[in-house]
Amino acid sequence: AQNSQTPMEICINALTEARRRGYDAIIIDTAGRLHIDEKMMDELKQLKERLMPQEILLVADAMTGQDAVNIAKTFNQALGITGVILTKMEGDARGGAALSIKAVTQKPIKFVGVGEKLNALEVFYPDRVASRILGMGDILSLIEKAEETMDVQKAKELERKIRKSEFTLEDFRDQLRRIRKMGSLEQILSMIPGLSQMKQFKNLQIDERELVRIEAIINSMTKEERLRPEIINGKRRKRIAYGSGTTVQEINRLLKNYNETKKMIKSFTKKGKKGKRINLIDFFH
Repeated sequence: AQNSQTPMEICINALTEARRRGYDAIIIDTAGRLHIDEKMMDELKQLKERLMPQEILLVADAMTGQDAVNIAKTFNQALGITGVILTKMEGDARGGAALSIKAVTQKPIKFVGVGEKLNALEVFYPDRVASRILGMGDILSLIEKAEETMDVQKAKELERKIRKSEFTLEDFRDQLRRIRKMGSLEQILSMIPGLSQMKQFKNLQIDERELVRIEAIINSMTKEERLRPEIINGKRRKRIAYGSGTTVQEINRLLKNYNETKKMIKSFTKKGKKGKRINLIDFFH
């Protein structure tokens, strides 16, 4: 667009070009504006009248609480919005904004933003958000996120390793990477049914940087150390701590957690042998 063009001219030119190229959809992202700015609101009304859009979606910040509700109400009265996109919905407590906006505008929440990446824009499911607000979790969304990051062949190979007690620190690191791809820990934990009601998880402060530190520690190990962590003696721990920018205490804690994880997995496989077969691929989903 030329600097001298008005917003109306830019939109009309874009619409003309889209028709010329045979596109069946065009998204017009208008500049952010305050609902109390009458001049800017009039500009939106003119765009609506001229362009006749099929959808008018308001993007609102869930963290602003009542302000988001007031903005939605004003925009709906002025433009007749068809739906809302709520951003910064990572925490389940912010679902209250969705309920209030729906009640005030009587228009659906169509999408929610749960992060800063492109894949963090999700379809809004009212029942799932309601379950998270009530502390009942959101197991369907959790499964969907796991499936998005799952490689079936790698999962089968991991199951084979676990059954033969060959679960290494490299496998441990790979699972941490998968968890990070699924989203923030706070968001993932909020999806697990009943977890928010457990005493030890209430008011839990999660440091997302801890996963980064753990991966840095494992990356600072040699291939042999990752495959055979039992060889990591005091001298090796000092070297790993220096290379990862951490402390020996953090190395000790990681190795302890890794060994406890191995023991827990081993107990699961034993239970599977005694009774009903446990699908360990599902366990790591």
